[in-house]
Amino acid sequence: MANVLSNFSNILIPVLIFYIVAYGIASKCNVYEEFITGAKTGLQTVLRIMPTLIALMVSVGILRASGFLDFLGGLLGTAMGMLHMVPEIFNLILIKQFSASAATGLLLDIYKTYGTDSRPGMMASLICSSTETVFYTMSLYFMSVKVTKTRWTLPGALLATAAGIVASVVLAGWM
Repeated sequence: MANVLSNFSNILIPVLIFYIVAYGIASKCNVYEEFITGAKTGLQTVLRIMPTLIALMVSVGILRASGFLDFLGGLLGTAMGMLHMVPEIFNLILIKQFSASAATGLLLDIYKTYGTDSRPGMMASLICSSTETVFYTMSLYFMSVKVTKTRWTLPGALLATAAGIVASVVLAGWM
């Protein structure tokens, strides 16, 4: 069964590409010109959002390297202890709001320290899969389309993140 799925996934992408090209040709569309236009637009978008991405990556790196996250996790250690959470979980929650790749690094650290099947490992896995990189996503999308009034986006996103965290803590307690 696994071999069939592996072969299917290897075949799916080329078939999809050929289907798109064939559909474009059948629609009498200049596929190559459309591709070049899309590539130019994509490159311009990357250049527009690059300063935001660099600023986010540098700020997350500074937070991790300075030890501020460990300090903050230690301050909240007693409150987190009542919820049977280790301080690294708080660091994961905080970093996940800005960078998924940095959160993945913290997740791997939690796995190494506590194990993947431990309560902190399960909780960290659930948190990573049920929350979004709120500030990264908002800055990226809103900057690329030049939205200045975010209205209820940030409170809504933070509320959804809080709900995901609470659900992760509860579900990790049942496992």
